[in-house]
Amino acid sequence: MKYSKSSVKVVIVIAIVCALWVLLGRRSSPPAPSPPMYHIYAGNTHSHTAYTWSHGQQWKNPQRMIVVGSVSQPGPDNVLKPNWEKDQGPPAEHFAQAKAMGYDFYVTTDHSQEAAFQPVSPTNAAWLDTQRAAALATCSNFVALAGYEHSENNGPGAKGHINVINSAEYLNAEAPGIDIPYFYKWLETVRPNGDGPVVASFNHPGPRQYNDWAYRDPQVTDIITMLEVINSDRGSHYQAFLNALDKGWKVSPISGGDNHGLPAMANTRNKARTFVLATNLTKIAILDAMKHRRTYAALERTIQCRYTVNGQIMGSTLDAPTHFNFDVSISDPDTNNPGKKITKLDIVKDGGAVVETYSPPSPDYCVRWTTAIDDATNRYFFVRVWNARGGDTAGADPSQPVAWLAPVWTGRQ
Repeated sequence: MKYSKSSVKVVIVIAIVCALWVLLGRRSSPPAPSPPMYHIYAGNTHSHTAYTWSHGQQWKNPQRMIVVGSVSQPGPDNVLKPNWEKDQGPPAEHFAQAKAMGYDFYVTTDHSQEAAFQPVSPTNAAWLDTQRAAALATCSNFVALAGYEHSENNGPGAKGHINVINSAEYLNAEAPGIDIPYFYKWLETVRPNGDGPVVASFNHPGPRQYNDWAYRDPQVTDIITMLEVINSDRGSHYQAFLNALDKGWKVSPISGGDNHGLPAMANTRNKARTFVLATNLTKIAILDAMKHRRTYAALERTIQCRYTVNGQIMGSTLDAPTHFNFDVSISDPDTNNPGKKITKLDIVKDGGAVVETYSPPSPDYCVRWTTAIDDATNRYFFVRVWNARGGDTAGADPSQPVAWLAPVWTGRQ
């Protein structure tokens, strides 16, 4: 069949138009962005400086704290150590020692009912000193964060301690009317201290703490994003972690040193760490990792843990799938220490039930485990890790987990 010259021209024009349309269409739909690159940083999310004056390593034992009105004071029989500054000091000294000891980040969290923080005010001298010290200590290889411990000891209705990190203001938890429900509502409105969000953690909780995990709403659930599975080198709050998750709190595990003395003095026992997966070592990035629950708690200082489910990083909430592809990577760079070899991993779901367990054919410093789970009912999964020694802490037990990793929530209510 023959075509006229005019027909051929029309075909060529159409082809050119189609080609341009395809090219322009591609340009108008840029490729999807690459997933973030997360680095792992280790630190302490719970420490007390000399502003927690009512008790701590500055006093000889035995010591006693008393509350006068709503203010904590040293007991009348407390005796101060002659060289107490070697054991305890101001926020600036805490940050300086933590930086020198290799912490990536460090949070000071003094009790807000201490005398130094009275009267309660965003311009209180001790409060401003803590924030100023954190800002001055932060640099390219260390992030200092200012917070406070909201220590509700009286009720009514609920008791429990909660760390608030990066708030511009604070409350005295012992003041009349400042109960847990009041605190939760305040937390939903408090302003951040400069860059980054306000985040909070449940501290050393008992299994039925905070009136059995009551008064939760979606707003406060998105601020209290962490829970101390480890406190003072003891991984003794696992049942509280499970109960909080089963009550609907979306919390990821952390380790609080809860040291009432300088980091160098506490280093003999504070071997456990909070780890975060963050895009870089800045205040904003560390707080973002805490906000989005990319944390894990470990009874040692070097273990590197991460996993994804259906391609989503630990701490994520999925869109209610029924098939879950796990990709777990655990390693430890301390390859001269046989106790750091990974011996076992498992996946836990609602109620603490173990879904699946993996033991490497031989313990190793680097373990990768991929597995798939079909499930249509559970609300969360998380990973636990064991190593050959059980961690760096005193009384390490290889029969117990050494690390607890952030859950992935399925998206089911």
